[in-house]
Formats: sequence, C-alpha cells, structure tokens
Amino acid sequence: MTISQLYWTSLGKRWQGGLILFGCSILESVPAFLSGRLVALSVDRGFAAGAPMTGVWWLLVFAGVAVAGALGSRLVWRQLGTVIEPIRDALVTAVVSGVLRNGATSRNAPDASGVARITQHVEVIRDATAGLLVQARGMLVTTVAALAGLFTVAGGLAWLVAIPVLSSLALFACLLPALAARQRAVAVADERTAEVAGGVLVGMRDVVACGAERTAGMAVFDVIDDQARAAVRMAKATAMRTLVIAIGGFCPLVLVLVYAPGMVAAGELTAGAALGSLVYLATTMQPALQGLASTASTVVLRLLVALRRLSDVATEPPSSGGEEEPTSPVVSVRGLTFGWGEHAEPVVRGLELDLSPGDHLAVVGPSGIGKSTLAGLLTGQLEPQDGLVRLGGVPVRSARPESVHRMVALIPQEAYVFAGTVRENLALLTPDATDEHLHEAARAVGAGELVDRLGGLDGELGHAAEGLSAGQAQLLGLARVYASQAEVIILDEATSHLDPAAEAHAERAFAARGGVLVVIAHRLSSALRAGRLLVMDGDHTLLGTHEGLLAESARYAGMMRAWTGTPVRVRAS
Repeated sequence: MTISQLYWTSLGKRWQGGLILFGCSILESVPAFLSGRLVALSVDRGFAAGAPMTGVWWLLVFAGVAVAGALGSRLVWRQLGTVIEPIRDALVTAVVSGVLRNGATSRNAPDASGVARITQHVEVIRDATAGLLVQARGMLVTTVAALAGLFTVAGGLAWLVAIPVLSSLALFACLLPALAARQRAVAVADERTAEVAGGVLVGMRDVVACGAERTAGMAVFDVIDDQARAAVRMAKATAMRTLVIAIGGFCPLVLVLVYAPGMVAAGELTAGAALGSLVYLATTMQPALQGLASTASTVVLRLLVALRRLSDVATEPPSSGGEEEPTSPVVSVRGLTFGWGEHAEPVVRGLELDLSPGDHLAVVGPSGIGKSTLAGLLTGQLEPQDGLVRLGGVPVRSARPESVHRMVALIPQEAYVFAGTVRENLALLTPDATDEHLHEAARAVGAGELVDRLGGLDGELGHAAEGLSAGQAQLLGLARVYASQAEVIILDEATSHLDPAAEAHAERAFAARGGVLVVIAHRLSSALRAGRLLVMDGDHTLLGTHEGLLAESARYAGMMRAWTGTPVRVRAS
C-alpha cells in the first residue's frame, strides 16, 4: 500500500468523526444562510415599515444566529483531533516501519532522512489536512449556504450570481492539478539547489585546490536558474488563479448593483431583499470565495506535494507474521543459513539448535562474526536464506506478531529509555504490572538502588536517558524485560556497560527466572556461567560445554587464553 492509499484509507476510517464534523458544519453555516434574509426582514418589516423595534428585533435574531455559528466553529475544533491524529499516527508508523525494515539503513547511525519524513512531510500532511477540514471546509460551507440563502431572498438575482460563482469554482478546480505540478517543481528545484550548493560549500577547499571554481560556480548557477524558472511558472499559475477567483467574487456584486435598482423600481424586488442580496455577496460570499481560493491553493498544494514526496521515498511495509499460535517457549533451529547478500559468505551456516525452558546458552565469537545477526534470526526480525526457526512448533515468521512480542524479548546493547516516569519505563511491556512487581524486577537485576536514587517509580526521567549513564540505562532496560511475560530472553551485549559483578548478577537473575536465556557474550565470563556455549567461528559453528569446547575449538581455546592467560575451568555459580 502506498502512502497516498494509506492516507485516504485512514481518512475513510474516521467516517464517524466526519459525520460529526458535517453536523457541526450545518450549525456553522446557519449565519451564512440566514444573514441576508434577516437583514431583509429587518428592513421590509421593520425600518421601512415604520416599526424600528421590529427591525431591531430581527437584527437581535441575527446576532443570536451568529453566536450559534460560533458554537459550531468551536465544536469543529474540538472534533478535529479525533480525525487528524489517527491519520498522523498511521503515517508515522508507516515511515518508522519502513526505516526499520529497510536493509540499506545503517543500524549504527541515525537515519536523518527518516527523521525528516516524520518532522517535515508527515507534519505538513497533518497540518494541511487540518486546514482543509477547518478553513477550506468552513469557507466552502459558507459559500454554499450564502448562495442557497440568496435563492430564498431574491431568486431572480440568484441566477445572475450563481453562474459566475460556479464557473469560477469549476475553473479553479481545473487549475489545481497544474498548480500542484508547479508547486512540486518548485520544491524539487529548492531541494536540488540546496544539495548542489551545499556540496560545493562543504568541498570548497577541494574545489580551490583543483582549480575547479568555474566548474563549481556554473553548477550552482545552473540549478539557481532552474529554481528561478520554476518560481516564475508558479507565479504565473498563481496569477491565473487569482484572476479566476476575482471574476467569481466581483462579477456577482457588479451584476446585482446593475440589475437590482431596476427590479426594485419594477416591484419585482423589495428594498430589503436587494440589501439582503448585497449582504450575502459583500460580507459572506465574496470573502469566503477569496479565502477558499487562498486556502485551497496553498493547503491543497502542500498536501498533494507532501503526499507525493513521501510516496517517492516511503511505502507502507507489508505486514509481517502470520496467524499461527506458538504453543510453548521451545526454540528449534534447523539448517539455519544467512548471509548479508546473495553472493556474500554466510555468517550463519547450517545451524542446528534446540532450546527449552531452563536452558542458558552463551554465544561467543569475535566481533563481526554474526552473533547479533543470529539474535535477529531467532526473533524473526531477519529472514533466513535457508533453514527454519520455530517457536513452540511454529515458524517464527509465520507466528502471530502479538504472540512473538509477548513470548520473546530481545535486549540490545543500546538500552531504550524514554522521557517519563520510572514506572512508565519499567511497565512498558507490562502496563498492568503492580508497583511491587516492578520493584521486585528492579531488585532482581540489581537496579533497586538506582530506582530509589531516581525518586522511586514516580521519579522523572529525561529525554534520551538524560542524566543516566549507559550502565544505568541498561539496568532499567533489563528490569523492564525481567518484569515482562517473555519466556525467551536474548541479551545482545545488553550488559556491556555494567561492571563484571553487576553483569554476573543480572545474568544469574535471568537464568533463575526460568524460560530460555540466550546471552550474546560481551565478556567471556558470560560463557563460564552458561550451561551450553555456541562458538561462532566463520566457517564452523560449534555447540557444546565449556570443557568440551576448550578441547574441540581452537578459536574458543585461543579466546580463553587471550582473556585469562591460561585455559579456565568452569567456575561455580
């Protein structure tokens, strides 16, 4: 599904909110519909008939109607969020999911383009949609209501007014695609100018060193000329739009001023009806038409351009997972093979592995050998080139995502701590957890003192773990998962910023918790605490115990010698 399709689908799902907005629009349109008629009544039945109090009464009714219209406008603003915010959430989710599933995205660096899509394009779409639902909708409703009111007051004049108004609106609608295309051309030209000029300025020393000032200058001049031509074409299209709307706004007023006096003299129209017609045109319809054109030509164009630009770089990712339900936290790996590219050497080759509740596995090997890749395969985040990973007898990528998220927890090296209370951070995976349960989880992994120092569960945490060390953030991340219902825990160097004693305490706590524990080892001391070891050695992947692997794996024996100086025997837990 494209971003544009997602946008319209999300908007369609808000049909109940749209009905409420329609009801508010009817209330908001009452003053526009009745304004000219109430003025006509105040003149014909009041001031012109020698009954000024009656005229004042109709004007007071007009004031009451205006208050009702203001109430309708207020209700529109209150209802707006229920329509707009879900659309924004759907777009943000699509952009973030697309970034996470993009294999070309670096996992060790921020994705600036992804951030720009959320903070710029998505916000433009959100604001433009709100502008359409508030301003353009209100002005369109006002125009239609004023035209309908004019028919009830002066039907003969109404046809003179309706023809130029409807014609100008039709012409304006025909101009919108061209305006959108030229607006997009301006946006693309702006981006291109910034890209070329920025590249030249950043590499200015190299340009001067190579004597390429003239070439670089011509490149910048060319994109500036393209930008200027795009801006001129946009200005011409805007001028045509202004002319079309001016015809629709002023022609009806001129026609009424020309024909109304004769119709009044012939008795075809009362003086009050003539004045009411002018009220409809001068105070309601003409300003509404001008505002509608201005709003539509800016808001609609921004919306169309933002949707197009976002669709150019992002599409809603296909839904992952299936509908099968895992029956137990048993992990079974058969013939698992994975490489980063079709012709790349596999980092995991033909792996066979079974993990049951109570198993404690440590994965060791040199940096870059594929240990974190294995974690992604076990959790279903990566699709193997060959082989299968089963969770509770079900292929992990065919299992219901909600079940996998509930049963499996992967804790990466970079602990995620967000702005909010300590309670909100610890209860992220278990929203219904009691305070006692959260305290127990914190104490179990060694984060009890940290929680107390932060002010307890009500303590406030800053943005991006501000004020916390990397080790403290890891402790909170460990406590969060310990408090969850997950039965398969994978620690991907999740204790790398803790001292050895704190790391040992946390690992033993997870081992005693039950379920399956897989530790991607940061220190080889993690291997000594595990029941089994998986040594990743490029071409060979060995599974066994510490004692057995010292004899069978030259890689493992060499790593242990480098760490301790001599082969190390298993230490008691």
